[in-house]
Parts: sequence; structure tokens; C-alpha cells
Amino acid sequence: MDKTASSRFNKTPIALCISLTLGFPIPIVSAQEIEEEVETLRLETITVEAQKRKQSMQTVPVSVSAFSGKQLEQAVLKDIFDVAGLVPASSAFQTQNVTNTSFSIRGIGTSSQNFGLDPSVGLYVDGIYRARQSAMVNNLVDIEAIEVLRGPQGTLFGKNTPSGAILIRTVAPSHQNSNDFIEGTIGNYGLVNYSAAASFSAIDNVLAFRATGFGSQRDGFVSDVNNASDVLNDRDRWGARLQALYTPSDDISLRIIADYSEIDEICCAAPTQVSNAQANGIAGKFGTDSLLSQPPFNATIFDDSDFFANRVALSFLPESKVEDSGISAELNWDIDDQVSFVSISAYRRFDSFDNIDSDFTDAHLFGTQNDAEQQSFSQEIRLDYSGDNMSAILGAYYFRQDLDLDYSLYTGEQFNDFFLLGFGQGAFNDLLAGIDALSVATNGLVAPSAAPAPASSSFDHYAKQEHESYAIFGQVDYQLTQKVTLTAGLRYTDESKDLSTVFTESLPNSAEFPTFFTSVGDPTNPASLVPGTLLYGAGVAGNVLAGIQANTIDITSASGQAALAALAPFQRLGWGFNPLGAITAARSNISDDLDDDQVTGTIKLSYTPDRHTLFYASYGTGYKSGGTNTDRIADGFAPVFGAEKSKAVEIGLKKDFPAQDLRINIAAHSTQVDDIQENTFIGTGFNLQNAGDYQTSGVELELKWLPTETIEVDFVYARVNAEYDNFMRGNCWIAYTWHTGINDPGQQSSDPDAPNPYCDRSGGRPAGEPEDFAMLKVKKDFTISDNVDAYLVAEYSYTGDIVLDASNDPYAVQDHYNLLNLRFFMNFASYDMDVIFWGRNVLDEEYINHVNFNTPLQEGKMNAYVSDPATFGITVRKRF
Repeated sequence: MDKTASSRFNKTPIALCISLTLGFPIPIVSAQEIEEEVETLRLETITVEAQKRKQSMQTVPVSVSAFSGKQLEQAVLKDIFDVAGLVPASSAFQTQNVTNTSFSIRGIGTSSQNFGLDPSVGLYVDGIYRARQSAMVNNLVDIEAIEVLRGPQGTLFGKNTPSGAILIRTVAPSHQNSNDFIEGTIGNYGLVNYSAAASFSAIDNVLAFRATGFGSQRDGFVSDVNNASDVLNDRDRWGARLQALYTPSDDISLRIIADYSEIDEICCAAPTQVSNAQANGIAGKFGTDSLLSQPPFNATIFDDSDFFANRVALSFLPESKVEDSGISAELNWDIDDQVSFVSISAYRRFDSFDNIDSDFTDAHLFGTQNDAEQQSFSQEIRLDYSGDNMSAILGAYYFRQDLDLDYSLYTGEQFNDFFLLGFGQGAFNDLLAGIDALSVATNGLVAPSAAPAPASSSFDHYAKQEHESYAIFGQVDYQLTQKVTLTAGLRYTDESKDLSTVFTESLPNSAEFPTFFTSVGDPTNPASLVPGTLLYGAGVAGNVLAGIQANTIDITSASGQAALAALAPFQRLGWGFNPLGAITAARSNISDDLDDDQVTGTIKLSYTPDRHTLFYASYGTGYKSGGTNTDRIADGFAPVFGAEKSKAVEIGLKKDFPAQDLRINIAAHSTQVDDIQENTFIGTGFNLQNAGDYQTSGVELELKWLPTETIEVDFVYARVNAEYDNFMRGNCWIAYTWHTGINDPGQQSSDPDAPNPYCDRSGGRPAGEPEDFAMLKVKKDFTISDNVDAYLVAEYSYTGDIVLDASNDPYAVQDHYNLLNLRFFMNFASYDMDVIFWGRNVLDEEYINHVNFNTPLQEGKMNAYVSDPATFGITVRKRF
């Protein structure tokens, strides 16, 4: 057994720059058989741990893409977003800050906007589950391998997940110092990356240490017209990792890893995608952009055509900070030649802070602040058995997470004006002026009006969640015949979550928060003018003022004093907040819990009729526990949502043509997801719910061809058909309906004056997932001199149309786009040094980065997140 507790890549003399291949489901094979395969083919053989043990990737009945550390280095893949861009049917992207990072595989992913959600894609570093998806965004340095597993992972890995897993293994300490290096990168936008790692042998063949460090700085590429140029979407991160490897005997190894990293960035820019200055299809209809461009706001307003100008106008620059740290211990003990024991223990802490101008304008309206702390402990124990015709794994897993979230939405100095002019369309101004005039006329006996939405108000909630998970799992690979292997696995998972959320609404000078109005109401809609609505109350108060002015109401009489009660609500500070929406309304505290258990598993059949032809078929189930909503949601909205479950069928064929140095891999899959957890922003808050049933299917084709000794061709294609089978209470169109007056076809209410607050999204597409993805890579090797080898690589990718919002609003669509990456690599053998000239998105393609959203409290307007422009640089890596 390898005492590094981590597998290595075994390479042929001609190594590929990037290998994107599905797993071969062949029977269990010996190391000698693998070595014979290496001698026959020039194609690379990779060892993976997709089934918690070392196997050639071609023998694993799992769809897996793998990247060696050397491939990462040569391709200058520095973070998980770079890697995801090369894996079929997968995506990774950030939204409003580095804390909000989302991953999806085969069209199944999870929004990171709510801390109560578990991810659909399991994230693991050195076997340790990372509960917060943002823990994966930092630089990939000193990495041994990355594996991306597609399909439900409901058997072997830590937390049960419905769509896939990403496994990262770091380089372990060594007594040979064979992996020591120092590396530096410079590029445009002021990019400076640096990293180094070295191993130290304290006791020969017994105790070794390894230290790794890195840093990354880069200017932003989006300018703020009020603050600075090229400041948003910058890079400022660093980290370190210290390891010890103790091998007191040939049968025992203990690896201890401690790591710490920080991110402190100005992220992320969301320019205006759709302006509401004037409706596109309704003449004379003006929105908040028109209002904010005028006094007293005088805000800088950008038109739709300015989106790709990479300019925004904010009241202040966003802050986004992360501290990620942990310590783990992995014990491997070979009990005998067939049985080994593995124990992995870990403690992790993840703290994040972000503060953003959440009206996304330079009017001083409102901002939001998140301060979150997450701590987790996990323990995994396994017994691994390997025999002549069978291998087996039996294990148990425990996970505990404590999450504390301190959230605040706060108002700026111009929010009161925005409320009066934007929501009341000026209708409240005459009312307030009348109350003030009456107050003057009575020498203050009648109190003056009060500000409906004063500055320095805050709407806070403190959420605390405790989460425990237990699991028992096992998997057996049994060789039925020389050509047929059966794999069967089962997992029992028990989940419990407790949530406590305290909501507070704070006004200036500690004034009492009023709750007498429940909705704003629509002056053009008579159905809204009912008791309890704000406009109804304003109408009654207006009638009282009119009666006083006409002398039909005598305020000195008992009936007149009673009539003055209609004015009282408008004499209370903050009277406009409660009807504005859930994010500024009072609500009761939440104390709830969730207990759930589930049995999941897999069964796979592998068939190899000959050495170079491989078939497999698999059925697997996955599971993502329910949760408790940690956002400020409307009172009465269920804070607990149920589990998400997936069932997937997959068939695959792999065919090698040794004489032609050609490999063709193809897999077809179909996944049914029940009660998918959907989180969509509707302009006044996030709707988090079990959306209903969801269906995704598709095909993945991967081809690798070495037509000559010096040319390599890779082609990847993925088709993902994904839609909601049943989503009866989804989000409705907002922007498109505002601009055109065309109602959402999913709106099921027959009364135009009383539409439902939800729409039928059955048959709609999920957000952020393209139907088609293809990539072609061509690599040309050549020799410059006796000591200098080189190659040139071109990668061209196509991404199909993407629906950017789960409402399927016609304005929320990103058209297909194409990216071109180029690299020129040189290896100076006499110096053991690599020099790489690289460029990404060299054609400077402009596209939205997977997500847009309805701008908060600005109906008809949309903002979206920008993608990286053309970047280029040079990387130098020296090995020792």
C-alpha cells in the first residue's frame, strides 16, 4: 500500500495535456495487466479513487473526468472554475460575492444564496467533505489530482449527493523531495501569482513534512464611476498548508494536514442587463431608472447597451472576505494482505463576511451585510477488502455542522424619498403635506407626519443551525466471470437539523416598529384597496383631511377626535416598511427542526468482451437532506423544506483502437429528481422551496486521438436535456411582463386584478444550464533544441443557450457563445524548468456568467454578472 495515503498518476512516455475520459467498467485487474496496457497504448493511463480505492480509470464503472497535477500545471488551471470549464455537463460560477459559489453536474445544482441548503455536488479535499461550496474557490496549488464524478453519489462518499462529486487530492510529503517547486505568474490586469512547496525528511522513511504556500493578486476588470477604475472582480488571496507523514512500519501510515487560507476581494460586479427607464413595449411607462436619474437622487443610470462596457455606479464598493481553515488526520493500516483499515478525522472552520450595495445603483438606498461562521467535524472509518474475485468496502460516517448567520439589510439616506416617489408614485406627498399643515395650524396639537422609510433602519436576523448526519455504507465488486463484474452498494443516512432564527426590525432612535399595514396595494387595481392595505389607509386619511378642510369634520368634537385616528398611522416613524415586502416586514421568530433518513445505493454491471472494448450499465440513487430556511422569508411561509432525491440510469461504451491510437467514450444518462430544492430571487427576496419533479437526460461523448507522434486531438460533447416535470408554484415573469404587458403563460389565475403570486413552470428549463457543450483541443509537440521541448495547444469551446432564471423570463436568456484558449509550453530539461505563455478567452467573447436577477425593489429592471474578459500571461515553474 502506498504510504502517502494518496494515489498517483502512472503515465506513459507521451503524457496528455488534459485527459477527459469516462470510467471503464472492466473486471478487477492486476497491476501487471495495467502495465501491459500501458506498453500497448500511447494513451495515458490514470489511477483514480472514484470508488475509494486505487483503480485504473478505465476499469471504473463511473463517469469520471480526471486531471493530474502535472496537467493542471501545464494547462495553468488555477481554480475550480478553470477545471469546470473543461468537464462535460458541469458548471461552476460565482454570483454576488465569493461566498456565493454554485456547482452543478448534468443540470443538477444548488444555489449558494441560502446557508440552509446542502450542495447537490459533494466537494472533497483529501477525503474531507467541504460543507460550504465557497471553500473550493481558492487557488489550486500543489495538487496531485482532481476527479469530477458525474451522477448520484449515494453510496461511498461522505455526504450523500444527488448529482456528483468533485475530489481533490493534494501532494503528500515525500522523503525524495521529488515534488519540490517554486512558481510565478504575471499577466494582464496586474496579475501576480506565486506558489512554492517543499518536502523535508525528518527521519528517513519514517517521518516527512511538506510545506505549501501561495498568493494571488490581480486588479479588477470592472470600473466603478464613483470610486476607481478596474477595481471590481479583483483577486486578493493567499494560503498555506503544512503536512506530516508518519510511517512507523510498512503497514501503518498517518498523514496530518493543517491548512489556512484567506480571500479579501471586491466582488462581484452586476451591471444593468435590462433597464426600466422606459418600458420597451408600453409607451409612456417609466420605471425606477427614470426616477433615480432625477433629483433628489441624481443617480448614474446605465442603459442596456452599456452592459459589456464593464462599468457600474455604486454607493460603495462591495466587500467579500473568507477565512477557511482546518486540520485532518488520515490513518491507513494494512491489517493483512487483503484487509486494510482507514480512518479520516477532520475539523474545519469557514468564516465569511460580505457587504454589498444591494440596490446596485449609486443612489443611497440600501445595502446588505452577511456575517457567517461555520464549524464542522467529520469522522469516517472504513474496512477495505481485496481478494482474487471480489473487493469490498464497509464503512461508517459522522458529520456535525454548526452554522451561525448574522444578516442585516439597512437603509440609506435616500431610501425615504425612494419609497415616497417610487412606490407611492407621489400619492403620499399630498397626504403628508396635509398632515403637516394641520399640525402647524393646531400649534402641534396634531402631530406632524413621520418618515415612512427612514435612513439608518435595519432589518436583521440571526440564524443558528445545528446539523448532524450519520451514515453506514458498503459496496462490493464481484467478478461473475472473466468478462463480467457486478458492483452493488448500499447506504443508510440519518439527518437531523435544528434551526433557531431571531428577527429584529430597528428604527432610528429605537422607535417602535409599526405593523398596522400589510401591503402597499395598487391604485389602478380596485381589488387592492381593501382594509389593511397601505393605499386604503391613505385613502381614509385623505378623506379625513378633506373633511377638515371643508369644515365638515370638527376636530374639537368627539367625532372629530375619533376621525383623527385615521391620521395616526402616518404619524408613526417607519409606517411604510411593513407593507413593502417580506424583506422589510416584521415577522415572528422561527424555531423548527427536521429529522429524516434515507436508504440509497447503486448497482452496476461491467462487461468487457475483449481487452479494448468496455461496456457498463448502472442504476444509482442519491439524496440531499431537507433543510431550514436561513433567510428572512414571509411570515407563514414554511421554513422547513424537504429532501431532494435522485434516481439515475446510465449506460456507457468505451472503445480503444490501439493501432490508430484512438479512444472513443460515450455515455447516455437519465436522472429523475424528486422534490428538487429551488431558490430564486424575485426582486423582494429569495423563494426557497421544493419545486417538484425534475428530469434530466443526455449523452456525453469524449474522443482522444493521436494521429501522429506529435499531434494530439481531444473532442468533448455533452447534451443535457433538463426540464421541470412538475413545478406548479414556481416564480413568474417580472421584467418581461412589466415591459410588454404580456402575462406569464404559467399564470393560472383567471382574474387579471388578482393574479397568483406564483406560476406553473412545468416544462420549463432550469437556470444556468446549457443544453449543448462542445470542446475541441489540438496539441502539437515539437523540439526546439536538444534540451528544449515544446508544444502548442488551442482549445475551442462552444456553450449553448442558457436560461438565466428559473422563472424562464424571456429577458433572462444568454445566447450561445464561443471561447478560445491558447498555450505555448516549453520545458528546459537542463534546468528542470517550464515556461508557459497562455491566453484565455483570447477573442474577448462577451457573455453573462450564468446568472441574472430582478433588481431589488426596482420592478422591470434586471442585473447580471459579467464574465472574465481576455486574459493572458506567462508562468515559470522551477522544480528542485
